[in-house]
Amino acid sequence: MNISNTKYSSFVQNNGGRVLLLFLLFLLAIYQFVTAGFNSFAIVCAIPLIALVVIATFKYPLIPFWALIFINYFIMWRGKPALHIPASLPNELLEIILIALALIDVKYARFERCANMMLYALLIWCGFCILEVLNDTCGIGLDVASWYTTARSMAFQIMYAFIVFSLYISNPKVLNKYLIFWGCLAFYAVFWVWKQKTFGFNDLENSWIQGAGRSTHIIQGGTLIRYFSIFNDAANFGIGIASTAVAFIIFGITSKIRKYKIFFLIIGIACVWAMFQSGTRTAIACLMAGFIAYVFLSKSIKIAIPFTLLFGAFVFILAFTNIGNGNQQIRRMRSAFNRNDASANARTMNQEAMKKYLAEAPWGIGMHVGYKHVPANNKYTFMATVPPDSEYVFIWIHTGIIGITIFLICTAIMFLGACWIVFFRIKNPSLRGIGAGFCCAFVSQQLGAYGNQVLMQFSNCLVFYGGLTIVYVLPYIEKEWVEYESKQLAIQEEKKRIKIEKREKSRIKNLLPW
Repeated sequence: MNISNTKYSSFVQNNGGRVLLLFLLFLLAIYQFVTAGFNSFAIVCAIPLIALVVIATFKYPLIPFWALIFINYFIMWRGKPALHIPASLPNELLEIILIALALIDVKYARFERCANMMLYALLIWCGFCILEVLNDTCGIGLDVASWYTTARSMAFQIMYAFIVFSLYISNPKVLNKYLIFWGCLAFYAVFWVWKQKTFGFNDLENSWIQGAGRSTHIIQGGTLIRYFSIFNDAANFGIGIASTAVAFIIFGITSKIRKYKIFFLIIGIACVWAMFQSGTRTAIACLMAGFIAYVFLSKSIKIAIPFTLLFGAFVFILAFTNIGNGNQQIRRMRSAFNRNDASANARTMNQEAMKKYLAEAPWGIGMHVGYKHVPANNKYTFMATVPPDSEYVFIWIHTGIIGITIFLICTAIMFLGACWIVFFRIKNPSLRGIGAGFCCAFVSQQLGAYGNQVLMQFSNCLVFYGGLTIVYVLPYIEKEWVEYESKQLAIQEEKKRIKIEKREKSRIKNLLPW
């Protein structure tokens, strides 16, 4: 009896506060349910779960990083229930949490890695976008909330991605896990296209494609469907998956570790197949641009020559033959080489009209201006309502010739700085292949931005600007990478040796008469 009392007293002393807190929360939840309804009840019940998430986040700071990568890939999926919150909110919250954790925990405070050409270019671009809050070209007044929405999309989300990837891609193990995780997400996107093509759309996807997406995704008299997987539309998916294919094929041909080489090549080839299912013609040009960039970045004649031959054959088949014309998706992709394409001509005509308006608006119509804000009798109503059809055109409309020029210069600085690192600072061939893969995927995505409004969309912005950030991190982890790769190769060789020994023993055993 005394022993039981002692145990009970010890439990109360150690856990009494927690039990009392949970009991009070339970009473509060019941009170909220009776007086305010189910929503308030659910919020109170979620408090312990939120507390556990906060504790886990402080103990394992990489949890919100992996959550960010995962959520970013699915946030625009048409097949999920509507969240009724801004699409950028989950990403932005997780990015701010990760930056705050780095400020609190010295172990993750690697801010010295942020001091590079990419940071300086982003500071210039973000600084310009901040100044754009004062732009009132349309004469309708300033709207800071609307300005922030556009500025966040155009500039701030890139800065967030840059800081987060600079801090948390900290060593070879994390880098390798990131590549595998990204590859798995991309493969899921490929799987979902196969599922859409084979078994059809789910209810939410079907509702969208039969409604708002019908004119752009059910074409050629209803005989051709452009599949969009877990993205918000086929253009975003097609260009994003084409750029992903570029990266993983380059990772695959440069990796020395056999299991990763096979994994990367499977992902890359699967992404090329999925690209065709999107019916996005610009994606073909993106794929081509990425591989052309790699011919220059490879620093290897042995790689450049077969790559050029393979790429040349691919382009020749699409541009000058009718091979595969029995497939509608291939026929649509082949139309990308048609200079008389009606869609491309319509875009050209729109852009010619835009030039006349923007000649009088060098700062653009303003980043706070949308199609709902400009009155019908305003001079710039056309600029606010015309479909931009391109990320570059969107930036041009809202920031003018000054803004698009600054953006292009900053983009060139970021990209050339990354290429310099790949060319001259990274010595390890496989690590240089990872850097080249990210650079070439970035080229691919930028070309996509010239043809479609995809660059700042989810999930592309975080993936490809984050990838370019990783290139700037690679010199800091190269020494560890060499050691990590050596261990992996030693394990690979040991497995190979054991396999050969087993084969030899089996062969000798079969030769023996007894």
